[in-house]
Amino acid sequence: MKRHYFISSDLDDLELVEHDLTEAGLVKPQIHVLSEDDAGVEQHHLHEVEAVLKKDVVHGTEMGAVVGVLGAAAVLALAWFSGVTETYTWVPAIFLAVVVLGFCTWEGGLIGIGETHSDFRRFEEDLRAGRHILFVDVDRNQESALNDVVQRHPGLKPAGDGSPTPRWVVNLQQRWANFMRVAP
Repeated sequence: MKRHYFISSDLDDLELVEHDLTEAGLVKPQIHVLSEDDAGVEQHHLHEVEAVLKKDVVHGTEMGAVVGVLGAAAVLALAWFSGVTETYTWVPAIFLAVVVLGFCTWEGGLIGIGETHSDFRRFEEDLRAGRHILFVDVDRNQESALNDVVQRHPGLKPAGDGSPTPRWVVNLQQRWANFMRVAP
């Protein structure tokens, strides 16, 4: 899969683009609109980016976990080399290592909440200016359908490529949407 980014200033046009893309065989989990106008995106029934994914929570948590592992290793090494484990056993050292790991992971997530997702930082100026970002994850066999739809909508300005959502995640999201549509 490959992710394509487009910039638009018209939510009405983006609603038509999303309709055209689904008519061409793409599914909603492949199409997202990133905007600061959440109410407008919802009003136009566009597939918006979830609030948590607009922030760098996942990356921050991962970085916090890396720091936490290093901190936990340092605690255990310090306990080993100081000889504390011979006096008090390993239990306090292991407990402290787990606390350090958990705290650093949690703190990394909190730091990530305050930052824009790393994939979207390049669009901050456009978003502040009231424009909207459409991104579409397509397979190779869907590239021509995307190009056909983009050519019919001159208001879409190409804004580059990026790493896509994995295909298995898109499939899982689509199955969940199908289930929710038919579930009582």
